[in-house]
Amino acid sequence: MPPEMHLSLARAVLDQKEPALADLQNMARLPDEQVFQLLAGADLIRTARFGNRIHLCTICNGKSGKCSEDCKFCAQSGFHHTGAETYPLLAKDRLQQGALELEDGPVNRYSIVTSGKGLPKKEIEAVARAFAGMKNSRLSFCASLGIIEEEEFKVLLNAGVTRYHHNLETAKSFFETICTTHTFDQRVETIKAAKRAGLSVCSGGIFGMGESDDQILEMALELKALDVDAVPINFLSPIPGTPMEKRSCLTPLRCLKIIALFRYVLPEKEIIICGGRESNLGLLHPLIFYAGASGIMTGNYLTIGGSRLENDLDMLRQLGLSPREKPASDCL
Repeated sequence: MPPEMHLSLARAVLDQKEPALADLQNMARLPDEQVFQLLAGADLIRTARFGNRIHLCTICNGKSGKCSEDCKFCAQSGFHHTGAETYPLLAKDRLQQGALELEDGPVNRYSIVTSGKGLPKKEIEAVARAFAGMKNSRLSFCASLGIIEEEEFKVLLNAGVTRYHHNLETAKSFFETICTTHTFDQRVETIKAAKRAGLSVCSGGIFGMGESDDQILEMALELKALDVDAVPINFLSPIPGTPMEKRSCLTPLRCLKIIALFRYVLPEKEIIICGGRESNLGLLHPLIFYAGASGIMTGNYLTIGGSRLENDLDMLRQLGLSPREKPASDCL
């Protein structure tokens, strides 16, 4: 596809015309060194939908380690010996602490994340009490508690949680390569249950685990079919002690191509760049927004340090971008 065709495709996307599958496949298979052909169109779509305001979110690792699942990339899996910190569910004040520190700042959303296949009912109720104690906050709240039941989603909703985070992690055709202790379909059903309960959904995955170009597109199309509200994109940071500790499938250009592809497939959705953005993109890190990203996770990740909020704000200022104010409707 000639470079100008990508810009034409972006304009068609903005006119709510669905790209042909063949066009998306050509985009996914584009050689990494040609990724800059995609950026003008991806940036056009982002600015048309979100302007120059960037969504900021941050997380609290509310329960760490000893996970029963065998995800091959994860430092917290009980199947791997990574030396990651382990601790039970934090007390209410500790779960709330991060949100209180962000109350007067530019971060839009605060999420409590816990390890394990799914949080037990009593612990879900404890997390809900922590959220309920912050109902007067200006922040929006998200929870990531694994595979839970529909009634438990309603408990979270009643406590003031508006979004549930649950990644697909990768394409269905690649899923069994990275996890065997639960299924891709279980993850899909969890997303559907959260939506039925009235929560918006944040779902994406992690890239650089050996998935093909076509499998990256497969996952993007699955998220489109599920109509999730936000898509977190993570890039693998190989963790010593995991089966992927020596995996290296990413370049900065490939990372930008993944972001741009997702923007063309999901023009209306929040695309948030999360774990591994600094280490994998290096000097090209600021280009994530011109590849279509509309948000970033700032601060630390679950077991790995991330970029400080002050550094991210400085980057946005230098790019002529600014943090987004909390929307009147909590759809973003």
